[in-house]
Amino acid sequence: MTSRERVRAALAHVRPDFTPCDYYATPEIHLALVDHFGLSRPRAITGRLGGGSVALEDAGVADRLGADIRYVNPPFIGPTPPTFDDGSATNLWGIRLRPMPNEYGEYSEPVETPYAAWTSVDQVEAFPWPSPDWFDYRAIPALCAEYPGMAIATGGSHVQDFINGVSYGRGIEQTLLDIALEDPVYLSIVEQRHRFYMAYIERILVAARGRIDVVHCGDDFGSQRGPLISPDSFDRLFAAKKKEMCDLAHAYGAKISHHCCGSSRALIPRFIDCGIDALQTIQPRAAGMDPYELKREFGGRIALHGAVDVQGWLQRATLDQIEAEVNRLMDEVGAGGGYLLAPSHHIQPDTPLENVLAVYRTVARRRGNDIG
Repeated sequence: MTSRERVRAALAHVRPDFTPCDYYATPEIHLALVDHFGLSRPRAITGRLGGGSVALEDAGVADRLGADIRYVNPPFIGPTPPTFDDGSATNLWGIRLRPMPNEYGEYSEPVETPYAAWTSVDQVEAFPWPSPDWFDYRAIPALCAEYPGMAIATGGSHVQDFINGVSYGRGIEQTLLDIALEDPVYLSIVEQRHRFYMAYIERILVAARGRIDVVHCGDDFGSQRGPLISPDSFDRLFAAKKKEMCDLAHAYGAKISHHCCGSSRALIPRFIDCGIDALQTIQPRAAGMDPYELKREFGGRIALHGAVDVQGWLQRATLDQIEAEVNRLMDEVGAGGGYLLAPSHHIQPDTPLENVLAVYRTVARRRGNDIG
């Protein structure tokens, strides 16, 4: 099977020749892998879509690791974003972010909350929201052509992102209150994001002419211990928008992989009803998110995308433990399809490089390959 055939089979709950795998990591890990493989250091992507850490070009790392999915998005051609002397810059959604260092690396975090003081829908509508016209969709066919035989995904966890994305501009406490109160200001901001991403994703799908296999979108509906919102709140506020995005992807022959950190088990039946094809992250240490239990309960109805625990386990596991767990995931969660092996989140900067390589070496050995 080609990588594309392998991924499409797994997402259709058909047993592929091998369990497909995916790769995503923080910039610190990505650059360490670039150096390990002797590749040219990539440039940062200022693509104006995300709100977290700086993104980097792949630079061939996914090829060396044997990953089956490549991510393609149109280049940004819109207005030059404002930048500031403290290293901060304004993102696509008008929110100023600055790299914030921690013990191991850095993430970009908001330094102001431009939506926080809004009390009326008129203020929302008066804000200079981004335009889908700010991206060069004509580049999509050539970008896809760079990856013959590979599965191609577009979008990212920032697509939709009605909780995190809004909280960057409104504050997390206010956003959670907004959800509880169903505040019209919050709902209007959500509508702005939804309409933008519906147009953005459709234009990518049209330009790709059937070459996009996976649309990646997301929302963090879970905490470590349980859902952030009730199933009823999900139904009232978000379900229709999730279904609309799923219907769009399906109309162009693509599947939806939906990112959701934390404990989302109580919402998985809702995700299935919306048409979500795969749940991406599968954070094993969150309550109820054991991948083996999820496979038993939901196998055949929603694929699992992730489950290699980067929330402390991958940092401390021995190489033998990593090999055993990756093989078990492929054998049990991957049985009969319905599984894409991947980190449970971006591989964190405090992870030993040998442990990262151990994950993909185990996959490669199953396929009779060696990644070096």
